[in-house]
Amino acid sequence: MADAPAQPGRGPGPGMVACPVCSDASRSVVTVAGTGCNDLADILDRSFADIGRVRETFRPQLSIREIGAVLTVSTGIATVSGLPGVGSEELVQFPDGIAGIAFDIAEEEVGVVLLGDHARLKAGDRVLRTGRVMDVAVGIELLGRVINPLGQPLDGNGPVRCRQRLPIERPSPAIMDRAPVTEPLQTGIKVVDALVPIGRGQRELILGDRQTGKTGIAIDTLLNQRDSGVLCVYCAIGQRAASVAKTIAILRDQGALRYTVFVVAEGNDPPGLAYIAPYAATSIAEHFMEAGRDVLIVYDDLTHHARAYRELSLLLRRPPGREAFPGDIFYIHSRLLERATRLLDDLGGGSLTALPIIETEAQNIAAYIPTNLISITDGQIFLSPALFERGVLPAVDVGQSVSRVGGKAQRAVYRSVAGDLKLIYAQFEELETFARFGARLDDGTRRIIDHGRRIRACLKQPEFSPVAVPAQITVLLALTAGLLDQVPLERVAEAEQVLHRAAAQIPEDVGLRLALAGEFAAADRALIIEIARRALADFQPEPRFAMPAARQRPEEP
Repeated sequence: MADAPAQPGRGPGPGMVACPVCSDASRSVVTVAGTGCNDLADILDRSFADIGRVRETFRPQLSIREIGAVLTVSTGIATVSGLPGVGSEELVQFPDGIAGIAFDIAEEEVGVVLLGDHARLKAGDRVLRTGRVMDVAVGIELLGRVINPLGQPLDGNGPVRCRQRLPIERPSPAIMDRAPVTEPLQTGIKVVDALVPIGRGQRELILGDRQTGKTGIAIDTLLNQRDSGVLCVYCAIGQRAASVAKTIAILRDQGALRYTVFVVAEGNDPPGLAYIAPYAATSIAEHFMEAGRDVLIVYDDLTHHARAYRELSLLLRRPPGREAFPGDIFYIHSRLLERATRLLDDLGGGSLTALPIIETEAQNIAAYIPTNLISITDGQIFLSPALFERGVLPAVDVGQSVSRVGGKAQRAVYRSVAGDLKLIYAQFEELETFARFGARLDDGTRRIIDHGRRIRACLKQPEFSPVAVPAQITVLLALTAGLLDQVPLERVAEAEQVLHRAAAQIPEDVGLRLALAGEFAAADRALIIEIARRALADFQPEPRFAMPAARQRPEEP
């Protein structure tokens, strides 16, 4: 007879084993194919034993978290209470992912600079300490990207993935870690490279009135670094989105975006983002410098940065000083620009060259912010509205522009060719002003004025068209040798283009010597002058010959 199946409430049927851990009334038989119930009980016992040992060794640790509350919210700032241990410039977190920086630390409350939209906050919102300062993503992955000061992408090309972050506020390199500036940074602008040279590791201020071409000089300098190995960081502070998009489009069309990082704080962003933008951009540039690279950073412009800091300070009820700026406005720019330097070879030999831009009002370079930055930087390039209106572009005022360091880093060929050019040009400008009064001029003065006008015509240069070193040297040598003095003034621009094309005939070994720091050989000089003379042969006036005797008019009796 077949075995009867087991019935509920009764013992197991024939051929079945009783389960000691399972109640007949509560569950069915617990078996796994090939595994008895005793094996499952052993597994459970071992698991519970392991859990017990972990529980005995676990020691709970309490962490203290300071949670404050928002007292008041204003444009760009918030007043917070309940954070007694917060540190200066510590990052704090608000709801909805809004960050802030502890700025004013008082006994009862903390003034926080907001890095997000203040309209999303209200009184009573919770504030958390993060225990760290503001930092930004750095690395080679940022090249070709457009980000905001928080490291968030603005170009629509996906998230920024960097393996390293650096604080935006870092101490500047020590004096003993700095090397002298000995290598030039070619801008591709003839008047700058010849008369106001810039060295790698220098801080050269660009200042002038509104719409005089300050940004154009910076963009030309970025474009000229295409094959030089110099990485670039462009920091736009308080600029209109359309202006930033135009700059990005120019660099993309010229192939310069691949070695450039854009850090953008637009004009409608909170003032806190405009305030931290140059510091974040400098940390990105410092990462490349510490890796041994040469870096160029452009701050466009620090006028908006100073105004953003003044706005934050007045909202935080800091006492205003001259021109309503707080007393430490000098310090925020000095600690920024002091980070630009050249490191020793033992530290990688990298350099960080800074081109801060500042806007003047009615050419008043004695205003508070311009005088501060002039005293911090190593020279300035002053752009004149009068020259701009007369079509002299770039409108560099040679008389008020100076480079206190770059002359030592200038190539020897420039020093040989353009050594007296600045003095001659300044003399011409004085005589030209005097000649406007209608005074009668002698032949020597007239020759100086004619020569100076050709110098000015050759120093003109259209935007976004940097000139290579051989072409610059060819034009400057033609000027100093007087080859252009016989060229009609209206044809000087045409003659200059011919000289640019003739520069391609310079032998390769001579071109290599032009790039070296050695002395400019007399043979090389004579060779380039001869190339320029042949190129300008068509621009020389035809010689006047005497009329044949048969064709001369007979003398009247």
